[in-house]
Amino acid sequence: KHLEYSTILNKLDDFISTFLDPSPLRPSIDPEHSMSGYFAPVEELPPTACTEVAVEVGGGLLPSCLDGAYIRNGPNPQFVVTEGRRRPYHLFDGDGMLHMIEISGGKATTFCSRYVKTHKHTVELRSAEQWLRSRQTSVALLPGGGGGAANLFALSECDLPYEIKVTENGDIVTLGRHDFHNNSNNNNNNNRPLLFFNMTAHPKVDVKTGETFAYRYNITRPFLTIFRIDPEGRKQKDVHVHSLKGCTIIHDFSVTENFCVFVDTQIVVNPLSVLRPPVGVDRAKVPRVGVIGKYAEDDSGMWWTEVPGLNMFHSVNAWEEDGGGGGTIVAVVSNALRVEELFESIGLAQLRLEKITIDVNAHTVHRQPLSTKFLDFGVINPAYAARKNRYVYAAMIGPKSVDGIVKLDLSLTQKDGHGDCVVASRLYGPGCCGGEPFFVSKEPNNPSVEEDDGYLVAFVTDENNGESKFVVMDAKSATLDIIAAVKLPCRIPCGFHGIFITEGDLNKV
Repeated sequence: KHLEYSTILNKLDDFISTFLDPSPLRPSIDPEHSMSGYFAPVEELPPTACTEVAVEVGGGLLPSCLDGAYIRNGPNPQFVVTEGRRRPYHLFDGDGMLHMIEISGGKATTFCSRYVKTHKHTVELRSAEQWLRSRQTSVALLPGGGGGAANLFALSECDLPYEIKVTENGDIVTLGRHDFHNNSNNNNNNNRPLLFFNMTAHPKVDVKTGETFAYRYNITRPFLTIFRIDPEGRKQKDVHVHSLKGCTIIHDFSVTENFCVFVDTQIVVNPLSVLRPPVGVDRAKVPRVGVIGKYAEDDSGMWWTEVPGLNMFHSVNAWEEDGGGGGTIVAVVSNALRVEELFESIGLAQLRLEKITIDVNAHTVHRQPLSTKFLDFGVINPAYAARKNRYVYAAMIGPKSVDGIVKLDLSLTQKDGHGDCVVASRLYGPGCCGGEPFFVSKEPNNPSVEEDDGYLVAFVTDENNGESKFVVMDAKSATLDIIAAVKLPCRIPCGFHGIFITEGDLNKV
């Protein structure tokens, strides 16, 4: 039945695009643009040896702290729109592919690219045609197996997480959909995911307690629901937020020791829209910041305050000041200055990093830009999550995609009149595109090591020759020097987020 319905819907879609709405497609949804060049999808690649490695230091070996696996995701649709068809395709509409390099004993061993085998992927594989839109936008280690063990998940805000596993031979397999043993809301069938149930692609793990804090947004009331997952991997009670009056795209949020912080942006969803896309920008709406206690039983204590111009896309980190009493919350976020362009072109959206200071008692918010550069995909040393950090590493957003990386020193914001916190940067070179970096500490188990004493890792693709590399940069150097590069056995297209997993953790998941 699903295949019959998909065929009918696709035929109807083609008829509408060809005869009822023959206007040219915008570049952001025209497959000739959104499926070409750096964005062109690739096929799956089983575990393949990495043979070309250039290491500038360490006697030809990669740093020992990089023993483990680096995994980065991307949209990568499994079906390319054929020539002559006008069906739109947006970068966010892909199926979800994971690209992974494994390192052991200082040597890059294997690389593989595998689809996340979602329900959507399986159905479309049988029908040999795309009929749903979805995306896997993040990868994370979350509690899920009991006994405090962490499991590896591919995450999407329009579906449940999918548990994945790295095999002994360096392959990636999808174990299936996971609902964290849902025991809330009188769900009598705890092992079966709820219909239309979804979860953010950016949950936050409290490293002190082992808990995970997450949420979901919906097109019907309640538009926002917050929940947590205990250290044993069990989902707890839903907290419905009734003060959100419409469906807003809330892609990310911030979590501190005592609070969760949300931004009600101008990006809204109107599921009843017929003549226009259901996702759009409400220019008359004033963005708001909402603060709620991390362990709130309901939303009665949640408060909102208007913050004109704040359309947060990603949260980098957040913490509390004033002696930990919760009087002040500081968050570092990426903000889309031209939010109407966010789904058209990341280069036109003018994303920048800002420091947001929230007075919890006065219910006021102060915004401070951290750089004049267009930046997103900011990361920190993971050991500083939810506590005050000094350094941020972010992707430089060029006209088409990510063309470099910067390091910011947040201590410079304490100096009056200081306009830019960038203290180091590196361009990948003409025609080269990267993605979100990931920080790996040289000594992750040493609490006295300096915050920036480590490496930045990322995948970089050269459009000129179609080659991709795994690059390792010195996070302390003034120019973020590349100290090692591994040529990969295939090209890697545009992607979103990544994670590095140590060899020790890899053996546990």
